[in-house]
Amino acid sequence: WKHVLEIVDRIIVATPAEQAQLHWLYGARSGREVIIPPGVDLERFHPIPKGDAKERVGISADHKNIMFVGRIEPLKGIDTLLRAMALINARYPEVVENVCVAIIGGDPWSDDLDEEMTRLHLLRQELGVHDFVTFLGAKDQNTLPNYYAAAEMVIMPSHYESFGMVALEAMATGTPVIASEVGGLAFLIRDGENGFHVPSRDPEALAERIYELLTNPICRDFLGKRALHYAKQYAWPIIVERMINVYQSLMDETR
Repeated sequence: WKHVLEIVDRIIVATPAEQAQLHWLYGARSGREVIIPPGVDLERFHPIPKGDAKERVGISADHKNIMFVGRIEPLKGIDTLLRAMALINARYPEVVENVCVAIIGGDPWSDDLDEEMTRLHLLRQELGVHDFVTFLGAKDQNTLPNYYAAAEMVIMPSHYESFGMVALEAMATGTPVIASEVGGLAFLIRDGENGFHVPSRDPEALAERIYELLTNPICRDFLGKRALHYAKQYAWPIIVERMINVYQSLMDETR
C-alpha cells in the first residue's frame, strides 16, 4: 500500500474521512487526493408515490414503515435500532401501534442461522418488539426502490461506514435517513438539513429521532424533499464527468 501511494499521481477517495485515513494510517503525502464519491442511479432510485410503493411490497397503506437495509453483521448496529424501538414501545406504545420495522438483508429463514442473525432474533424476543420488527431477507436492486419509497425513514445505526450507499439510495427516493455520525455518513447526511445524525451505539438518541419523524409529518416531508435534492448531486453523469476531469488534468500535465 505505501509503495502504491508513493508512486501514483492521483488518489481518488470517496470522502474526507478516507482522505484523512490515508494520512493517518499510511502516511500518504497530501495534495494528490481528489474527493469523488460514488454515484447513484437516479433512473432506478427515484421517488415513487408512497401508496403505490407500499402496495407493491405488501405494506398496509395505514402503516408507517421504518427500514434498515444492509448486511447482517455487528458492525451495522442493528441491535441499537432494536433497543431504540423497545424504548419507544415502552414510553409511547400508541405510536408504534401501526408501525412496521423491516430489516432487509441476510437470510432469516436459513436452517443454519449465522451468529449475528441468531443474536438479533433472540434480542428481538427479549426486548418484546417481535410483533412489529420483521426480518425480510435480502432484496434485489429492482425491488429495493419500492421498499425505500414505502418507508417513512431509513435507519443506518452503523458503527462505521466507508461511504453509506444505502443512505444515498434512500435519499434518492425522497426518504429521510437517520444515521450514525461515523465515516462517510458524517458527510453524506447533514443533520437537520437532509436527515438526522445520532451518536453510534446510542439507543436513546436514536429513539428520540425516530419518534420525531414518526410523529412529525412536516419534518419528515421537509427532510425527504431536501434528501432528494441533495442526492441529485450524486447522479452518475455528474460523477463520471468529475472522474474524466481528473484523467484529463493528468494528461494535460504530461504534455
